[in-house]
Amino acid sequence: MDDSTKRLLQRLIRRIPAQTLRTTLEKWGRLTAAQQRSMDFTQPKWALSEKLLAFCEENGFTAKHITELEMTNVIDNPNQGMWYAFQLMDPEDDANSIELTQFKEQFKSHLRELVRPVSIKIKKHTDEAVWIRIAWGDSFSRPNHLKPTYVVHYLQTPYVFVTSLTSKQKPLLSQALVLSARHRAIKDANLSGRKLTAIRDLLMRKYQQAFPTMYPSPLGERNQAVSNPHIEKEQAEPAANRLQMACEAFGDGTLPQLQTVVYKLETKFRDHTNKTMTEREEPFNCVVKFASTNLLESLRHCASSERKELFCHHRQWLWSLHTNTTTTDLMGDRPFDLKDSVWPSFISVSSSPHISPFYHSIIDVLDNMSFEESWLPGL
Repeated sequence: MDDSTKRLLQRLIRRIPAQTLRTTLEKWGRLTAAQQRSMDFTQPKWALSEKLLAFCEENGFTAKHITELEMTNVIDNPNQGMWYAFQLMDPEDDANSIELTQFKEQFKSHLRELVRPVSIKIKKHTDEAVWIRIAWGDSFSRPNHLKPTYVVHYLQTPYVFVTSLTSKQKPLLSQALVLSARHRAIKDANLSGRKLTAIRDLLMRKYQQAFPTMYPSPLGERNQAVSNPHIEKEQAEPAANRLQMACEAFGDGTLPQLQTVVYKLETKFRDHTNKTMTEREEPFNCVVKFASTNLLESLRHCASSERKELFCHHRQWLWSLHTNTTTTDLMGDRPFDLKDSVWPSFISVSSSPHISPFYHSIIDVLDNMSFEESWLPGL
């Protein structure tokens, strides 16, 4: 093993969680039964790394074998980087009949025509996803296995998910995907985040239906605190109505986990007292952000609770932004540490084609809530 392969193995062992290291090595299947039994997983990572390195040198493993181990770990732990979604456009007549073997051969052939040297490894997962690992090289260097690009594509669908891709590599990968998947173009789906499963479920509509048209009766609140019976009676009906509307809007199931929604907007200035700005022909380009550790769950919790004043302050302005929106961009980001339970960080909200049902559900909940006028400053 050369030095670069040793560094790759050492870095990989550091990244694999200690509690899953044994399972990952078993799935890798490259160690002998005796070598596997001799591994003491109670030892620190540096000791395990040295022992595993000795086994790899003894077995004559190369970078190809180490990348197999890395790929096994990434497939089992996909939420370790920023994933970006793309959508293939204009499928050819035989796009839905392409098989895995055919896709693999054509993808490798097309990408190697565009860039050399390049290392490509393709593996099909149990959920029908095709995982592709690409180590890029150039005319002056060998493929860099320390900074690979991962691609996840579901055959017979137009969706592709990519992580660790540079702007220089993007057109090369796009061309290889378009040709091998039998499409004519590819576009950015404007959806990204650290939770690959959440992005996939939103884009491919794999999440459980969470928008029932009507609940037969108000759902009882869980873990109610003991309070004054008169106050409790007075507040029971509004609380039940809030919970009813939240459940009708968001459902009672598990929602896809997003951390941050960012919208790129073009909007006109509106203010009858400032004619100079109002008469501007050029629209304003702005970015608004909505963040939480679990954004959609926070919105559902907020809509069903007494913290409705967090919503109503932004209600009218939010809707005006929505009606002026011409371009949108939905992206995920690192989890936002909140001091107050699951309440989201209200920077601002608008619309997106991928979560428009969620957005309009929020608007419907706000429209049907009764607020005191003092809670609506300036509206």
